[in-house]
Amino acid sequence: MEPLTLVIAGLVLGAGTFAFRFAGPVLRAKMTLSPRAEKLMTVSAVVLLAALVGIAALTEGHGFAGIARPAGVLVGGVLAWRKAPFVVVVLAAAATAALLRLAGVP
Repeated sequence: MEPLTLVIAGLVLGAGTFAFRFAGPVLRAKMTLSPRAEKLMTVSAVVLLAALVGIAALTEGHGFAGIARPAGVLVGGVLAWRKAPFVVVVLAAAATAALLRLAGVP
């Protein structure tokens, strides 16, 4: 790829990102959403995040990631739900996955 093409693509992507970010506050002041639509937007964000976590926890490449990674995510999720400090959540999840892999669990 030529350097000029790369620069133009970067500028176009940058302008598009700025336009999307700028449009949010501008349009928010000019239009109102129903309470139902606002609730659906909130729920859809949570569902999207849960789907991303599920995909990242369960798959590696094009296949199943094994038991160790989902177990670590489960431990981290339970600790986060119980409002444990973030560092504790991350370390416990990583330790769980590492210990399971050390024990030979895929």
